[in-house]
Amino acid sequence: MRGLSPAALGVVLALMAYGFYSTGDAMVKGLGGSLGPFEIGFFTTLFSIIPALFSKPKDERWRDTFKLTRPWLMGLIAVCRTASAMLITYSFVTIPLAEAYSLVFLIPVMTIILSVVVLREKVGIDRWALVILSFIGVVIVVRPGFKELELGHLTAFLCAISAAISVTAMRMVSGNERRVSLFALPGLLTLAANAFFLVLFGGIWPSWMLLGGLLVCGVLGGIGYMLQIAAVAAAPASRVAPMQYSQIVWALIFGGLFFAEAPDAIGLVGLAVVVVAGVGNIFADGARARLAGRWAEYRARRDNPSPDDFKGPGPDPV
Repeated sequence: MRGLSPAALGVVLALMAYGFYSTGDAMVKGLGGSLGPFEIGFFTTLFSIIPALFSKPKDERWRDTFKLTRPWLMGLIAVCRTASAMLITYSFVTIPLAEAYSLVFLIPVMTIILSVVVLREKVGIDRWALVILSFIGVVIVVRPGFKELELGHLTAFLCAISAAISVTAMRMVSGNERRVSLFALPGLLTLAANAFFLVLFGGIWPSWMLLGGLLVCGVLGGIGYMLQIAAVAAAPASRVAPMQYSQIVWALIFGGLFFAEAPDAIGLVGLAVVVVAGVGNIFADGARARLAGRWAEYRARRDNPSPDDFKGPGPDPV
């Protein structure tokens, strides 16, 4: 990818990451006809460790995973990430991919609400308007009262809540905990939780063909995670974050090709509203940050003028 600017490289890496994620999600849905959600969750989590082993920071050690600064918050993060992973697996297996994604895309909305309630952050009226627009888009897609709602819709909604709590807690421990802890603790708890339910309800050992599919799903998720980290390192979050909505395109492609899932016109309108609200929310943050930066630069120049500011115009161009 020579010749690309860091921002462009970050966008490309993010698109690749969400492409890997979406392909893995579609495979999870396909495996759902032969395996239960707990078998899928256990093996995909186990196999996702393979590529993640190569993303460990050089200055951190795996044996320091349990050396925590804020153990209660880290425990909350692990529980919420485990819950979101298990809930969305059930949703992918039982409802159309596009509908599952539309509900999962409520994560930024829930995060904004929690930032106000928990972190006491101030949110402008433009952000609240986009929050309301996101809700309207999801209602258009799901249409409660006009189409039959399934348990998978509820689990996708609960996944969004769990993930938003995890994101909020991660912001509270940001800079204080090791990346190996943030990665390993939720993974270990997810493995343990799926193993517990497998024993409780009686799971089956997958055939070699199914095990190969689970291996591919896990590796795809791990590679997507590594690419996402690389994307955020290369480009600003405001450039990378909107690429998540490319998953809607993947959901429509995979759903139409392999699962006979084709949203009607109203559903497509709802998906478009969700995407527009989400991207608008991200770009609103970027615009606000740029304005704040320029205002700070203006005040700095006003309070500490440079001698060059008092020079007259330069020579006329020839």
